[in-house]
Amino acid sequence: MQFRFMVAASLAAFTLTATAQMPDKPIARPRITGISHIAVYTSDAAATEHFYREVLGAVKLPDPENPKGVRYALSATQFIEVLPLPEGAGINRLDHTAWNTDDAETLRRFLGSRAWKVPGQVEKGTDGSRWFTTWDPEGNKVQFIQLPDHPKQVPAPEAIGHHIIHVGYMAHNRSVEDTFYRDLLGFKPYWFGGMVEGRVDWVSQQSPDSHDWLEYMLTHGSTPLSASTGIPAGMSQHDLGVLDHFSIGVDSVDAAYKTLKDGGRLEGTKTDAHTQIGKDGKGQFNLYDPDGIRVELMNFHATEKPCCSAFTADDPAE
Repeated sequence: MQFRFMVAASLAAFTLTATAQMPDKPIARPRITGISHIAVYTSDAAATEHFYREVLGAVKLPDPENPKGVRYALSATQFIEVLPLPEGAGINRLDHTAWNTDDAETLRRFLGSRAWKVPGQVEKGTDGSRWFTTWDPEGNKVQFIQLPDHPKQVPAPEAIGHHIIHVGYMAHNRSVEDTFYRDLLGFKPYWFGGMVEGRVDWVSQQSPDSHDWLEYMLTHGSTPLSASTGIPAGMSQHDLGVLDHFSIGVDSVDAAYKTLKDGGRLEGTKTDAHTQIGKDGKGQFNLYDPDGIRVELMNFHATEKPCCSAFTADDPAE
């Protein structure tokens, strides 16, 4: 079984294990206020730094969570965390996704009180942040971060955008993933669609207290009861990187593309040939980091009618 999904060897045992006793009084879920970051692996730190600093325009910072890591910040509250490629990663380049919360400790206890496996305590970063790590039903690592009391401002004047509006990763079973994100955490529907009529390939769920969203990138289309986990045999690193991605919101993808191209920032970078309108009716342009993680520049708002389903919540904004 691939490195990324070792935790998912027993879904039933995972979802029914609790690390805290049921409290006498129910614990209210703290707010989940949007995306914090996505953490990816690099096999070439210099090439990855060039991509995130020179192409995307993010600001390089030390990593308060992991001294071996680096942060590339788009704002004071959102960044890309880059970690050294571990042994056994295979084609996988995604370590985890992360969400901001008002209160990491209370959220940890909330999940534990509902029979979800959580660590015994939160961790603390050198910047004063607090976080804990858990796993979704398919074994994808997820963190919940409480920002420092006084987060430092991060001017990023060259950033092509300052708001990560969604993260997405490979998923097999929409219904099973929903037991965690929707039923337990309160994520809410935003949009779903597919490449062909009648098939669901992408399911977007906004976090409960923001308009940022998570996108299930389904490998089994609309098959609702698939019990598969792990990286499918024969999947390439490129194809997995297309699924494991994040999106930076912009007012105009065409204008952002022109900025990158005219500034020479796309030279030597793998990208799609041109901008396009996605199935959701929003302009988009795809770039790929040196290890194949897809970065999707996306318009905040649709300019054409979306296929497959209507939007059921407000769009994010700058």
